[in-house]
Amino acid sequence: MTFGDIDLALSLGGLVAGLMVGLTGMGGAALVTPMLVLLFGIPPAAAVSSDVVASAFMKPVGAWVHVRAKTVHWGLVAWLSAGSVPGVLLGTVVFARVLTTDEASETIRTWIGYVLLLALAAMLAKVWVARRASHLREVQVPMGTDMPVRPLPTMMLGLGVGILVGMTSVGSGSLIVTTLLLLYPLLRPSILVGTDLTQAVPMLVAGAIAHAGFGDISVAVVVSLLIGQIPGVWIGARMSSRYDGHALRWLLMVVLAATALKLLGVSSLIAGMIAIVGVLVVSTLYVRERIHATT
Repeated sequence: MTFGDIDLALSLGGLVAGLMVGLTGMGGAALVTPMLVLLFGIPPAAAVSSDVVASAFMKPVGAWVHVRAKTVHWGLVAWLSAGSVPGVLLGTVVFARVLTTDEASETIRTWIGYVLLLALAAMLAKVWVARRASHLREVQVPMGTDMPVRPLPTMMLGLGVGILVGMTSVGSGSLIVTTLLLLYPLLRPSILVGTDLTQAVPMLVAGAIAHAGFGDISVAVVVSLLIGQIPGVWIGARMSSRYDGHALRWLLMVVLAATALKLLGVSSLIAGMIAIVGVLVVSTLYVRERIHATT
């Protein structure tokens, strides 16, 4: 690979995705993998494998910021990893078997579309779950890194998400965050994000090794992504203590909805209209919220 192989537009996309991950703990692969397929014309198999490898380098940067801030629940990380590491290996085996079929690209593209819809549903559910959790924290003491762990459901969560990540690279943030809130509603938000970023590291490292052996990795794509993602996730993680990422989450949901529909065969006109209307609605609501907050 030479310097000329580096795509600056792809690096800019990686920067945006990195900021999203650092700020909210979710949205990295959900943005990057569809971006690679739809905007840059990269085959779905190469997009999934390359994103898994890039994420394995990116997530430790954001996780390290939270480790230093002591906002990681290591018990949760251990039990999630007990499920997610074998899960991502199993998902990669399924992915590798599909690569040998004639319909591999279409199958993986469809997988990504459905998992994006699942991630979107999880993000929408998180709005309600987060409100419920905030009400609980008002009457009960929020819990930190000493919170007791429920081993079996935590490990099964890791297993399910690991399988999806191995197959599509999507889900390590959006699905984990929502389900953790359901299981542990009293967990402090900063520890939720820090734990999510940290638990993804062993899973993605295992997934990167598996995809290196069985997948379809583009070194140029990985490097281009990392040029943007590494500084993006570091900046986002540093900003997360001062900004809750509320508006960004809604914008991400709009993008995911339009992207998933496009991957599943909906026309570009309809997907584009959904994205434009959604962005306008979210932007208008956010501006009104800011105006009310300052008056």
